[in-house]
Amino acid sequence: MSARSGEPFDTARAVRDIEDLLAGPVPATGPTAGEGDPDTGEWTATGGAGFRIVPLWEGDPLTGVYAPEWNDAEEASEAHLAALVMELDARWGAHRSVPMHVPLFRKQDGAPLPPLFDALLGEDLYGDLAVWGPVPVPAGVPDRWIGVSVGHSDGDAPLVMAALVSDRPVTELPDAAH
Repeated sequence: MSARSGEPFDTARAVRDIEDLLAGPVPATGPTAGEGDPDTGEWTATGGAGFRIVPLWEGDPLTGVYAPEWNDAEEASEAHLAALVMELDARWGAHRSVPMHVPLFRKQDGAPLPPLFDALLGEDLYGDLAVWGPVPVPAGVPDRWIGVSVGHSDGDAPLVMAALVSDRPVTELPDAAH
């Protein structure tokens, strides 16, 4: 669960959170580490060499939910993501899609991954990324890339939308033989 559990989705709030993420610090080096709320343990952020990931929204748990409610939950999360992507496209131009199937296959094969992709999968963010960058940043801030995605860990887990900021280009990993 993330610190966004129980909050309704709000595109304007998500954009503000992304603006804060864009202007905030990004670790230059170091191991990847998750952060949690000290009282609840809910996920609040993950940071690693050159990136930071934060939750923007979390849907309801899908425990005991089957079609058509399951489909409704997925459609709602995709609609939230589409609204956010549309807003960010208006600010920064058309996004690029960065598929997550290659990192997932590599992880399943035990192959090493770049820390950003390993962290995304570690937070169960399996959905393809919508990526912009480099995007305009405040004076004195190095180039940054922004990405957003929706994913969940298993059939009962809630869908989670997250954003990432990176001080390095976020590009599709080359497809290994599969």
